[in-house]
Amino acid sequence: MALDLYTLLDRPRAPATPSWQDPVALMLASTGEGIYGVDLDGRCVFINPAGAQLIGYAPEELIGQNMHEITHHTRADGSAYPEQDCPIFNAFRQGLPCRIDSELFWRRDGSSFPVEYSSHPILDGGQVRGAVVTFVDITERRRAADALQRAKEELEERVSERTRALSTALQQVRELAARAEAVREEERTRIAREVHDELGSLLVALKMDVNWMDKRLAEQGARSADAAEDMRTRMRCKCQNMSRLIENAVDNVGRIITDLRPSILDHQGLWAALEWQAQEFVASAELALDWCMNVDETLELPEPVAMAVFRIFQEMLSNVGRHARASQLRIAIGTQGGLLTLDVQDDGVGAPPQAFEARDAWGVMGMRERARHFGGEITILSRPGEGTRTRLSLALPAREAS
Repeated sequence: MALDLYTLLDRPRAPATPSWQDPVALMLASTGEGIYGVDLDGRCVFINPAGAQLIGYAPEELIGQNMHEITHHTRADGSAYPEQDCPIFNAFRQGLPCRIDSELFWRRDGSSFPVEYSSHPILDGGQVRGAVVTFVDITERRRAADALQRAKEELEERVSERTRALSTALQQVRELAARAEAVREEERTRIAREVHDELGSLLVALKMDVNWMDKRLAEQGARSADAAEDMRTRMRCKCQNMSRLIENAVDNVGRIITDLRPSILDHQGLWAALEWQAQEFVASAELALDWCMNVDETLELPEPVAMAVFRIFQEMLSNVGRHARASQLRIAIGTQGGLLTLDVQDDGVGAPPQAFEARDAWGVMGMRERARHFGGEITILSRPGEGTRTRLSLALPAREAS
């Protein structure tokens, strides 16, 4: 093939109708790609019919013409394309091949088309005699690529719109959850006040009345006959029993009030409430406590934030009590660098990380949602047999951080 192409360089032109004895000419005439040969000066020595048709000429019109000046004279931006910058000529004059798919060829009528072309030098005894250039119109390929790119961009835009819609919906769900939580806290506060103001005072008054009755019966017993002593004794026992029941009721009312809305949170603030809750928990769970609090005690968080931190802390302790089987608990609370950190670490049985991502891990999900609503984050580090460390990180509001 190399010898036949070299022979073509010496021909003035390819015959208009090649015969079967000339296989190279038959191949050039039958291929749909443009193929032409140039000498060292860039003049056309042969071109196949498909190539000539692509640029709007007859093959015989191009023989001896400078192919760069015919097809490659102008860049895509309309500026001149000097021959010395042409990759085709620079490559074959150095005896190198080249392949380009980012330029234009120009037609006779002044129109252009995107082209992919390749140039291969023809050597004779180690010397470059010229080059064979093949080219193909890639207009349809470019259109398909552009259509594919537009479709990709449209798909990315639709995905982006759906993502924004989902983000908006998620934000609305979180706001709804936060609102529901606020309503629950308001209801708990209302119930706690009613229990305290109504039921608590009623029980205290009842206890005072029973004590008064017990005292009167005792005084009456000193003056009455022996025949009524047994009845009075039974009444006094009954009154004493009522008093104990009322005391238990008062204690239960206090416990319910504390569960609904710890009064210490309102009266002494978040830091005292956290320490009280920790002490209550370790006392009931019989755990050793390593307590570390490094906070500015004059720092007051907004009430919704303080309540969220307190409820998250309660859930952390609740998880320890339900699952950890621990003997020691370390709690560290700090407010350095405008960031509140609350660490609860136990020496219990631990769990694999996927346990905290399970669909039924409602407590963990609740903590994370509470934290996210105020821009915070819950991180959990745990391994089987190595205990669990749960951390709340929450940026303090600007005025509180200052």
